[in-house]
Amino acid sequence: MMILQPVQSGYYTIFPDDFTGFSPKIAVKQGDQVSAGTMILYDKNDPDIKIVSPVSGEIVSVNRGEKRKLLCIVISVDKEMEYRDFEKKNVLQLTAEEIRKQLCEAGIFPFIRQRPYGYGACPSDVPRDIFISGIYSAPLAPSLELILKDQEADFQTGLDALAQLTPGKVYLGIHADCNIPALNKARNVEQIRFEGPHPVGNVGVQINHIKPINKGEIVWTIDPSDVLFIGRLFNKGIADFTRLVALCGSEVKKTGYHRMLPGVSIKNLVENNTTEGIALRYISGNVLTGTRIDTEGHLHAFDNQITVIPEGSETSEFLGWASLGFNKFSNSCTFPSRFIRRLTGKEFVLDARIKGGKRAMIMSNEYDKVFPMDIFPEFLLKAIIAFDIDKMENLGIYEVIPEDFALCEFVDTSKIELQSIVRKGLDLLYNEMK
Repeated sequence: MMILQPVQSGYYTIFPDDFTGFSPKIAVKQGDQVSAGTMILYDKNDPDIKIVSPVSGEIVSVNRGEKRKLLCIVISVDKEMEYRDFEKKNVLQLTAEEIRKQLCEAGIFPFIRQRPYGYGACPSDVPRDIFISGIYSAPLAPSLELILKDQEADFQTGLDALAQLTPGKVYLGIHADCNIPALNKARNVEQIRFEGPHPVGNVGVQINHIKPINKGEIVWTIDPSDVLFIGRLFNKGIADFTRLVALCGSEVKKTGYHRMLPGVSIKNLVENNTTEGIALRYISGNVLTGTRIDTEGHLHAFDNQITVIPEGSETSEFLGWASLGFNKFSNSCTFPSRFIRRLTGKEFVLDARIKGGKRAMIMSNEYDKVFPMDIFPEFLLKAIIAFDIDKMENLGIYEVIPEDFALCEFVDTSKIELQSIVRKGLDLLYNEMK
């Protein structure tokens, strides 16, 4: 895929729910003028944690739902972007406290996440270690080499800043055959090489194999593309959240990469560029962990790809599951296609259908085949459902977040929403422990 024209829109939308664990308190009102980097929201529980505007413009609307829950904030964009000046600084000459303060002021700290719980990191915490996965292995994942191309200086500055925020190490997981200069030449980190299929790129898998989390310990994680935000802040003195985003999926006519900001509308991106005549599923993110949107939807804060696949709602199959299934994807041996795929490498166009009804969890070892962590997934899930805290702790609840169970959910013959179970369990556990 090639790098295509940047994507812009007249309005950008901020979704507080993108930042798990963030309790939003609005700092602006409708009609206010803001610059890129101006605080829009702050956390009720920790006012140092702030979310800023990615663009300069006017606050058009503040949308609320039931019980006045804040749903989103819409900002109209100025013709010329104006950035709040945070001043260029040399991170090697700053203290850890000065770096934390700068990251908070520029609204970059919410992009650092912690384990346990998978919430946004707390600026007052001192993490045992910081982990960065330099492997994008999710379905149709963008090329990290392209994302980091010509931005090696910003990436290294981001790593230098992170290295000062922990007394431990910054671990950078890279592929065994990695040929990305920004990763191979990275300093102030300990490189760990991995190989294998997805979920090798999940930072949770890498933590589990490098240095597992014990009760009472806190580690931070951050995506390589978000490390660039930190580097730009200190090298350029601005909060620049521009991402290189992949437009991908079987129903996209012209795939490629576009530079865009979080909150941009995808309407201009997909209009006249997707298959016509069938229902489509638009996803901000990948097909396993992304957020469902529509043609009027927006790129969410942490996502590096927009995926379009068939909805499958109009599909009618003779005999359904009882057919021979030569053209159906099968992870098990249900259909002959499993053997055809092994022999020929045949690719399948997957749609959004669940293809089955919810039923009891089956102890069939199907989760373990796609869950390369030293954890028993079925037992942990059952402990979460029963909310047995002792068992949850003993079975590794502090090491996982929902994305670690995405593949389990995909192969699950019982069609259970495993990621939702894990998220609810972590939220309940956090409220119980705090």
